[in-house]
Amino acid sequence: MERTTCLVVGGGPAGMVLGLLLARGGVEVTVLEKHGDFLRDFRGDTVHASTLTLVDELGLGPAFEQVPHQKVDKIEALLEGGAKATIADLSRLPGAHKHIAMVPQWDFLDLLADAGGLEPKFTLRMNTEVTGITRHGNRVTGVTYRDRVDGHTGEIAADLVVAADGRSSILRDAVKLPVYRFGAPMDVWWFRLPRNESDAVRGGAGRFSAGSALVLIPRGDYFQCAFIIRKGTDQQLRAEGVEKFRERVVTLVPWLADRVGHITSVDDAKLLDVKLDRLKRWHVNGLLCIGDAAHAMSPIGGVGINLAVQDAVAAARLLAKPLREGRLTGAGLAKVRRRRLFPTLVIQTMQRVVQNLFLRRVVEGDATVSSSGVPAPLRLARRFPWLQAVPAYVVAIGPLPEHAPDFARRAPQTIVRS
Repeated sequence: MERTTCLVVGGGPAGMVLGLLLARGGVEVTVLEKHGDFLRDFRGDTVHASTLTLVDELGLGPAFEQVPHQKVDKIEALLEGGAKATIADLSRLPGAHKHIAMVPQWDFLDLLADAGGLEPKFTLRMNTEVTGITRHGNRVTGVTYRDRVDGHTGEIAADLVVAADGRSSILRDAVKLPVYRFGAPMDVWWFRLPRNESDAVRGGAGRFSAGSALVLIPRGDYFQCAFIIRKGTDQQLRAEGVEKFRERVVTLVPWLADRVGHITSVDDAKLLDVKLDRLKRWHVNGLLCIGDAAHAMSPIGGVGINLAVQDAVAAARLLAKPLREGRLTGAGLAKVRRRRLFPTLVIQTMQRVVQNLFLRRVVEGDATVSSSGVPAPLRLARRFPWLQAVPAYVVAIGPLPEHAPDFARRAPQTIVRS
């Protein structure tokens, strides 16, 4: 049987950051990723200010700057007639990073993989799909896996298994951890449209009208678009066909009329089944859940990646020494949840308020953000611009931002990209 000290299941941002930090802390760590590469479209691509600060602390700032990305320093609401109202002004943030970086997630993960490759105790295994867990008594002792290239199966034993395999975590299901489910009134269709330099939208912007909404995120020469639909209406809307879809987009943002022809089929829209939940307990003996495996987030604010990364940083700081010394306990695992519960509660509460008091009314046809109907919070933010720093801080930095532990910090270094 193969063996490692810490086995991280899932090569997303949380799993890769945890693997890198633990390896720098002297812990033998293996990260398992079921795909052969990181190339998946419409994964979370927002790297927020708190994560950018972490990247600097890890010595990866210069390498990150070489990765193609766009900087978003404002989040706005598009009003009728082309007017705009600023929701969050990130230029008012403290610190060096007064923006959100929009970077393809595969590039970010490749950078973390290359940095991990410099650590002798870091191993990344691609095409390795975890199929279950192994136990000894009431303790999780490792996982079973299947190689997706040659079909080979096997087992890997570990002192600790970390579930960083997302909102559909098979490890979370395997140990049957109890969960709070909060539901969501909407789902999201992700798609792309060409972007022109002359377009008025420079940062992230949303148009909210009775029955639907559209969020535009600038990504170089295209917009990453989020079309918000009422929960459970995916098949119904697809049955209406591509022309009706184009019409809905143009109704929301008329100046997109010259490019909606690039939507050739409703299949161009990829469904995100929005979930919002949280485990009541994040661990069992020998296994810990972090990121979306512990708390699935709504896409509101794009905070899921950054909350997951901060879980990973806290876990590395709290667990590296016990893992290295072979004295990890259940009480030690419980400390991770205690550390990260407050920011998780704050962000999920914010998302539930936005969903239930605003987006639910939008998708059910009862609310529109127009020039004559700007909600009171936006009116206040327009009158007192300094208030725009509050949502900017909550989204881009968040409550209780985590910083790299001393053992993982490095001077700025050049990373040779594989």
